[in-house]
Amino acid sequence: MNENIPQFLYEKLVNQYGENLASKIVEGYSKKRPVTLRVNTIKSNCEEVIEELQKAQIEFEQLEWYKDAIIIKEKSEQDIRNLKIYEEGKIYLQSLSSMLPVLVLDPKEDENILDMAAAPGGKTTQMTAYSDNKAFITACEKNKVRAERLKYNLEKQGASRVNVLVEDARNLSNFLSYDKVLLDAPCSGSGTIELENSKLKQVFTEDLVERSTKVQYELLNKALNILKQGSEMVYSTCSILKEENENHLKKLLEKKKIEIVPIDLKEFKDLPLLPVDIEGTVCIYPNELYEGFFIAKIRKI
Repeated sequence: MNENIPQFLYEKLVNQYGENLASKIVEGYSKKRPVTLRVNTIKSNCEEVIEELQKAQIEFEQLEWYKDAIIIKEKSEQDIRNLKIYEEGKIYLQSLSSMLPVLVLDPKEDENILDMAAAPGGKTTQMTAYSDNKAFITACEKNKVRAERLKYNLEKQGASRVNVLVEDARNLSNFLSYDKVLLDAPCSGSGTIELENSKLKQVFTEDLVERSTKVQYELLNKALNILKQGSEMVYSTCSILKEENENHLKKLLEKKKIEIVPIDLKEFKDLPLLPVDIEGTVCIYPNELYEGFFIAKIRKI
């Protein structure tokens, strides 16, 4: 076991996944992932972005399962931020794993969509681009400073049909009703741990996991209350701990009239997958390309 990893986290990983997979996950924590970005199709297209990268002599490759995603080779985020296409909001720096929830949700034009924990706006702007800027999106963010960052990113990316609500989504009225909901929930970040962080044991605590699970369950309950019957939502976290993921869904499957809509893995080639307790959900382990991430699609019956 790596000495920087909190003991309780390692024990959880071993209990949930066994020694072999736990070691693989810890190994994944130590990998340095390349910079990845998404083409903002509201303002640009793959051809233009590729041309600009080539002009700047930046090596890259496109992702097989998402043509708007580009993997940058041997350059830093700052190198990309220095490009004109970044300044003009034609690209958005985003991890590959975090692009998946929007693709699973499949936002369409004229749908009324709620993004429950939206800042800094990666998935909000992705939903906007994916729906050709034609979906009506309500983006919730309870923290005022983060909400300002969200507004800045939305404006920069040209996302014009988004209404920002500075509100804790748990407090939304049950009289509201949405065609789709994206709940990329606040979490412990157990899928995105950086072992070189000298303060890791101080910031990643059992208390953090407990607080996260409480908030997640309350948000999930609210999401299902305001999702239209027959409609679908996506629940995602950058955690690989079952208490932040499947355990919530198991409880809700017993309590509420919902079903899991299986995610078609044929659409997403070569994901590094962990075993899941609920068939049709997806849990990715961290490796040299992906962060640890969990995604589930839920239909309200």
